[in-house]
Amino acid sequence: MRRSTQEDASALIRAASERYLDDPAAMAVLSDLDRRLREPLRLALAGMVKAGKSTLLNAMLGEELAPTDAGECTRVVTWYRYSATPTVTMHPHDGAPRRMPIRRDDGRLVLDLGEVAAEDVAWIDVGWPITGLRSMILIDTPGIASLSRDVSVRSTDFLIPDTEPSSADAIVYLMRHMHASDLKFLESFRDTAAGASRTVNAVAVLSRADEIGSGRIDSMLSAGKVARRYEKDGDLASLSLGVVPVAGLLAESARTLREDEFASFRELASLDRASRERLMVSADRFTRASELTTLSVEVRRALLGRFGIFGVRLASALIRGGVTDSTQLSEALVQQSGLNELQQFIRDQFRTRAGALKVRGVLDALEVLLQERPRPGAEEIRGGIERIYATAHTLRELSLLSRARAAGLPLTTTDATDAERIIGGDGTSAHARLGLEEAATTEQLRERVNERLIHWRTLSQSPLAERATVEAARVVIRSLDEIASELAGAVATGTTDVMPTGGPLQSAAEGAEEERDEGEAPLGEEDLAHQRPVVAHRDDLQ
Repeated sequence: MRRSTQEDASALIRAASERYLDDPAAMAVLSDLDRRLREPLRLALAGMVKAGKSTLLNAMLGEELAPTDAGECTRVVTWYRYSATPTVTMHPHDGAPRRMPIRRDDGRLVLDLGEVAAEDVAWIDVGWPITGLRSMILIDTPGIASLSRDVSVRSTDFLIPDTEPSSADAIVYLMRHMHASDLKFLESFRDTAAGASRTVNAVAVLSRADEIGSGRIDSMLSAGKVARRYEKDGDLASLSLGVVPVAGLLAESARTLREDEFASFRELASLDRASRERLMVSADRFTRASELTTLSVEVRRALLGRFGIFGVRLASALIRGGVTDSTQLSEALVQQSGLNELQQFIRDQFRTRAGALKVRGVLDALEVLLQERPRPGAEEIRGGIERIYATAHTLRELSLLSRARAAGLPLTTTDATDAERIIGGDGTSAHARLGLEEAATTEQLRERVNERLIHWRTLSQSPLAERATVEAARVVIRSLDEIASELAGAVATGTTDVMPTGGPLQSAAEGAEEERDEGEAPLGEEDLAHQRPVVAHRDDLQ
């Protein structure tokens, strides 16, 4: 049985370690690379100042851990990883790591640097017993384009260093509107992290999406239209796999909804329509003294601070639409916030490719080490790196997907769209790759695979096809072959679910021919729960 791509990369690190035993600095780098291969996917959140990064991170965690104020700790790169017991460790630029006290204020974790200045801290490591962190390390970064140049430098040095690959495997980039600075950063991340246009590993988030519609109850619909328009922008499409609108404040507060807040929303929902509209006409009016409701000004200000005017309007509308308890309201608000769509996107595009993204980052860093600190035998290791890039199908898919987004493929428009979908541009499940509904049967999947294989094999064998066209077609054919192999295995074992995790497939015929190189087994991760959106009361949608 042939080794996996990760095993091949691990073997190269061991081989390199034998050549750098007398170089402590190089050994430290190799140790970090070995750990990176074994740990979960590193997903960084980045964006301009006040884009809502920490708020979105808290929503993804389901707990108020990341500080969202303008304190010193928001100016430091902070890692959030799984730990059986809570731990917070400060890593200064100079000196040994030191433990920080664990303190919470009103439920939110307080990260106190004490007498240490933010510029003296390399990063903070937070270990927390949250199940979602078992499969991902989330990294909160300071705002880019901050008024303080030092703060911006900390993010850019971490995410897009000048002389080495990024420490992040993938990125969630938050933007309130699309600016030239956003495009410049994403382009730098792609080229620095992956080597010129080797892959696209970013998703753009239209953050604070509820503000696009001025907090109206249909704000997310308006935000969705803006996101789809951004997705069609040629510059952004080449740098991001998609654009997802998210109301981060609503998502964070919904996941930590309290019973007293539900009772307050129920009180607002019980008002007659005229009173409700007068009270919620604006954020300013909502927090004024009023005889329209028994809720105090303090309570209403707290609701506005936690949910925003959009969340207040939506929560009362959902209760009028049939929500009866706090659990239902929490689920409905999360569904309406766009958080579920973002988490599903991350799962489909990043978590199912975790192995390939990690290997790519490790190999790029290993290649930099070999160039900067050459040693006898380095050419052999460099040859191993090239062999992995040439033969690992998951990496070739990522490379082709990047070329499709950045410069287009040497194919007709129809074939280019088909190719991008088959290599995972719309997701890595069999259904997504073949453009079929999730309810499609195994037989329907097999028919579509056979149909596409005939088409792409005919195209690759055409005497008129250019070399670049043939090379692209071969990658597509390999992806289809792996789907066919998985389907054949499902039929043989009587399995009805094909590729439930949506991960890359392992071909049963792998190794049978010289050109049949290595694939990567699907990751065994649980599916996210899908929640049905709750329809608000008809009066509130008008």
